[in-house]
Amino acid sequence: MNSSNERFLADFETQLPGLPGYGLTWLDSMRRGGIEQFRDLGLPHTKMEDWKYTPLRPLEDTEFRPVTEADGAANVDQLPTLFPGDANTPRIVFVNGCLRADFSRLDDLPDGMLVQSLADAMAEDPDWVGAYLGRIGRLVAKPLLALNTAMMNSGVVVRVRKGVVVKTPVEMVFVAGLTDGPVAYYPRNLIVMEENSQATLIKHHDGLGVGPYFANSVTEIDVGDNTKLRHYRVQTENMEATHLGSMHVRVGRDATYETFCMSAGGRLSRTEAFVRLEGQGAHCGLNGAYLMKGREHCDNTTVIEHTVPRTTCREVFKGVLDDESKGVFQGKIVVHKDAQKTDGHQLSKALLLSDNAGMDAKPELEIYADDVKCSHGATCGQLDTTALFYLRSRGIPDALARNLLIQSFVAEALEEISDEAVRQSMADLVVHRLPAQCFLAEEWTKEHAAG
Repeated sequence: MNSSNERFLADFETQLPGLPGYGLTWLDSMRRGGIEQFRDLGLPHTKMEDWKYTPLRPLEDTEFRPVTEADGAANVDQLPTLFPGDANTPRIVFVNGCLRADFSRLDDLPDGMLVQSLADAMAEDPDWVGAYLGRIGRLVAKPLLALNTAMMNSGVVVRVRKGVVVKTPVEMVFVAGLTDGPVAYYPRNLIVMEENSQATLIKHHDGLGVGPYFANSVTEIDVGDNTKLRHYRVQTENMEATHLGSMHVRVGRDATYETFCMSAGGRLSRTEAFVRLEGQGAHCGLNGAYLMKGREHCDNTTVIEHTVPRTTCREVFKGVLDDESKGVFQGKIVVHKDAQKTDGHQLSKALLLSDNAGMDAKPELEIYADDVKCSHGATCGQLDTTALFYLRSRGIPDALARNLLIQSFVAEALEEISDEAVRQSMADLVVHRLPAQCFLAEEWTKEHAAG
């Protein structure tokens, strides 16, 4: 066993008494099971098929310490949001893995919706938490899930009761990087949508400052029958961040799970999504966009399992890679033997802006039924020189022309976002992340029209 694994094992023994829910028999047993599996598996490595494109050198080269209450008290000048100027949007905020009640805003939640920290949920209703926690995310040869299960020290619990329709989006904010040394934290989020409910949740992972950190985040989601959940995620990590996150989702009968992940930064980020469509009529929209530069590395790995007849899924991922950045897409659609009438679509496209940027794509279909409609595709390319020439010939500056083409490329993925306000906010994030930042479109249009 390498030294990195030994450090994580030692951290568990010292931190266990202070972790949320310590003393609950079922939870202590779950934590012990997680650390024992991690002891057997160790950190993922490139000899593992699912990790062959994403080496975890930042974890091997850096010694991370646990977060402290002092880390959580760090000053934050501005919190990330998709709704600037809206002072009424509910939110729950964690700074360096610690709940910040002074930044959170949960007083106006509708009746039938509960949003609280994992620690508070375990203290108030441990039996209800125990009925879901660890039941969706299964410890089957998943070392990072196992490590999170052992070490989970923060997170959000969301419960939307039967028949409740939540019209106002709720934001979950995780801010990190404001520490005096490398730290590790382990958010564990639980989202339960009961029958006939609807909600929109937005999760932010934002890296401030320049300090390195390791976030091992796990989210378990239960989407009940005839339910709709829109779950949007934004990762704007700093240049020294390592963010390894996974989602484990169960979707019931006639239910819809829509998610979109915008990744814009981080030394190393990997988002895993494991979705099981377990009820007839279930639908999953699993989409995303990523914009990487420098030596950043972004990995999107997805598995969608169709377990019953008449289920549908759609995946669209678009990536823009500049400098020496690296992108990875591993997408698998599994159609079980009894899952007839399955309709699945998967698409991955990457735009390489530099000769030194790289992309690895591995789309997969694993089909055991004979009456299905499934497709997948993956492409990599450069900016269309003909389109660029056309824009330049109309007097559009080179930087603006390039950025317009990049925005157009990413737009196909953004179209999968059904919430108009969220879609526009995501489009704004793309503009601010563009290479050779050019915010001249409006000004140039006015000047050109006047001339």
